[in-house]
Formats: sequence, C-alpha cells, structure tokens
Amino acid sequence: QVQLVESGGGLVQAGGSLRLSCAASRSIFSINAMGWYRQAPGKQRELVAAIGTGSSTNYADSVKGRFTISRDNAKNTVYLQMNSLRPEDTAVYYCYAGPTYSPRFWGRGTQVTVSS
Repeated sequence: QVQLVESGGGLVQAGGSLRLSCAASRSIFSINAMGWYRQAPGKQRELVAAIGTGSSTNYADSVKGRFTISRDNAKNTVYLQMNSLRPEDTAVYYCYAGPTYSPRFWGRGTQVTVSS
C-alpha cells in the first residue's frame, strides 16, 4: 500500500509555469512506474507523463517539450514541471503508482487552471 498526496496546483496565466509534487507515504525506490494523469471536464482521464525506476520517461504528445517529470527517491516524491502552460492544460492532475496503464494507487488530485 502507498498513499499519494499531490500539491502545487493552482491558477496561472497562459505561458506560465507550475510544479506539481506527489509525496508518497513510503519509499518509492522499488515502485517501477509512477507519474501523472489528468482529467478535464467532460473528458476521459489521460496519461500525461510517466517515469520508471531507471528514470526512463514517457510523455503525451501534447506536453512533450513543455513538461518534465522527475523523481527523488530520497524524498519519496515525484515532480511534474509544467512550462508554457496553455488553457487546454486545465484539468485535475492525478498522481499514480503502479503499472502505467493500470495504476494500483491514485492520489486525490490537484486542480490546474490556465487562463487565457
């Protein structure tokens, strides 16, 4: 079991930046896959970024070159640096742990709103 708590969301203007954090309740050293999904109103939840234990990364095409995912095993935390934000990035962002396409654990989410 692992509890995940997201933070860092908020309201930002288009072109701005935010950094999301996902703090885990225990060591993430052995958790192979962690990352972020997002869900906008009326849309399905979609994968944004994933990171493995070897720090391999995977990004949605829509965020490549703008978002960067990283993990700090010593702090049991995963980060999502979001730059050049767009209104279409507005969503609730969820941290996950476990297999990327069938996560076992989820955080409660943090709202990101980008104004035009």
